[in-house]
Amino acid sequence: MLVQRVVMPSSPLESWTVLGEDSAPVEPIERYLAYLTDIERSPNTVKAYAHDLKDWFSFLGVRGLDWREVRLEDVGEFVAWLRLPPTARTGAVAVLPSVEHHCGETTVNRKLSAVSAFYQHAARYGVDLGELLTTWQPAGRRSTAWKPFLHHVSKGRPQQRRAISLKTDRKLPRILATAEAQAILDACERLRDRLLFAVLVDSGMRIGEALGLRHEDWSVAERELSVVPRLNDNGARTKSARTRTIPVSAELIRLYADYMHTEYGDLDSDYVFVNLWAGPRGHAMNYAAAYDLVRRLRRRTGISFDPHWYRHTYATRLLRGGTPVEVVSKLLGHVSLTTTTETYGHLTAEDARKALEAVGWFDGTEVRL
Repeated sequence: MLVQRVVMPSSPLESWTVLGEDSAPVEPIERYLAYLTDIERSPNTVKAYAHDLKDWFSFLGVRGLDWREVRLEDVGEFVAWLRLPPTARTGAVAVLPSVEHHCGETTVNRKLSAVSAFYQHAARYGVDLGELLTTWQPAGRRSTAWKPFLHHVSKGRPQQRRAISLKTDRKLPRILATAEAQAILDACERLRDRLLFAVLVDSGMRIGEALGLRHEDWSVAERELSVVPRLNDNGARTKSARTRTIPVSAELIRLYADYMHTEYGDLDSDYVFVNLWAGPRGHAMNYAAAYDLVRRLRRRTGISFDPHWYRHTYATRLLRGGTPVEVVSKLLGHVSLTTTTETYGHLTAEDARKALEAVGWFDGTEVRL
């Protein structure tokens, strides 16, 4: 099987499909991926689902199983199959117990989520496997940090959860030290490039949101940037469906002005970040160009960073500075406060000590030690 990119001839949107051994789209997968595209899921999301469902249907093909008649035990065997090296998945090669798992716990759980979502969609077409991938747990076991819409109606009823999932270690988000963020900015040889990473530092935007910025999104007098969901010629996307406004520093506004005066000039384009020295001049800078810049900066600085680390750094700095989590969530554009607390609810011992010192915990104790 093969995951294939699909480009719409009359639209800048792209999608993905899965081709079978006959080079034709696998119909049930194609129907689900088309549905995801229709409801405007990110092409990256559609691509990830395509790869996950390709693995599921490849497993079914190896075992000679019909996707409409699988059992819970088959899902368990799928998990074990994913953990094997690809060369051993046919069963022709024995695998020693000491061999490292091919797919980690997080990857396996993501693939199970994709399969579960696929079957929930298939149920609308009469393929209802009932309790295959979901089971029920008593009410009250769900976290109290967030309650779904109409929780008061369903309160006390059993709740759905996935029947199979692997335990995962919680990974702390990667952040940049102040010196590292400064070194990357100083390694930029062009104002455009420095402005791009300065936007990430000062606003916590995703790289796609920064690449999609238009001049109209800059409110210079108010020192604000707006992240606006829209279709962009360079394929840049926002994950949120709502516009959000982010306060930024005067230094960032000045850097934008310097860039416009020194490098951008009288170029006629709506986009802020455009090709100026390579590629079609004036065209919006795309993901490939941005990541090519990242690779060059990695070589210059010796810092193996990813643009998304800036977002983690921004959120962590705000939270450590005492910014309420609901404010941080709004600035990041998270739909749910739970996303913010689960991703950035990390404290080191040093953070805890500073919090205790702030409330005077170590100034004196009521009990002599």
